[in-house]
Amino acid sequence: MLLHIRHETRYEYQEPVSYSIQALKLTPRADPGQRVVSWRLLVPGERLEQVDPFGNLTHVVTLETPHRTLSIVVEGSVEIDDDSSMMPPDTGGLSPLAYLAPTALTRPSAAVRNLAERHLGRHPAAPDTLMDLVTGIRAAVAYQPGITNVAHSAAEALDLGVGVCQDQAHVLVACCRAAGVPARYVSGYFHSGDLGEAASHAWADVWLGPDQGWLSLDVTHAEQAGTRHCRLAVGRDYLDAAPVRGVRRGGGYETMAVTVQVTVQVVGGQGQQQ
Repeated sequence: MLLHIRHETRYEYQEPVSYSIQALKLTPRADPGQRVVSWRLLVPGERLEQVDPFGNLTHVVTLETPHRTLSIVVEGSVEIDDDSSMMPPDTGGLSPLAYLAPTALTRPSAAVRNLAERHLGRHPAAPDTLMDLVTGIRAAVAYQPGITNVAHSAAEALDLGVGVCQDQAHVLVACCRAAGVPARYVSGYFHSGDLGEAASHAWADVWLGPDQGWLSLDVTHAEQAGTRHCRLAVGRDYLDAAPVRGVRRGGGYETMAVTVQVTVQVVGGQGQQQ
């Protein structure tokens, strides 16, 4: 399946910004199961390309001329395999053990530990028990935009009982780590069709062991990640995999508008749909 993606992030500032720097993780990963057919990044300023410790292609962009707007656009096509939910162990990257340590956003509370124990039992790294956990998280943290923000932790989202895909992914990661299973956060795009969810999305990879590798799980849609999922970045939590992060000098109050369009075409097929 071929996903066509266009993503624009636009900032408008109350006053001129004299200097800004952005770290952009907006290029799809070269992971097994997906191949970048074409991709371009459109953004003003000086650009430095590097790969972070998690294997994410990162563009560091600096803009030193005064500006009151900033537009960041990526566009391209990515081919996704039917069996993209399973990925072999990484070669030359971090050990899976790096994804065991809790972070501020994934530190387990008593409620997180109880949720993990209730659903994972004695076989925490088995696909069936992990899908049972996914179902449990989806019931415990209902999808509801506008309540949480990027600073909310897994424990806070679980206490609230609502959140978005980021929160659900954080709870999954926190539960797995609490059970001694490495797990990592994934940011990317999702072709929602007529489901109505945002095209920007988050889910998680869970380590099944050296013989099987990573299993990619989407709590929001209660499924293994597949042909509708395009991977951008991975990390210990949202902060490691955020598509856009930056700082600026000046500007005063800012507004941000994000538009994401994902269309899909079956490879070799005729039609294309939103």
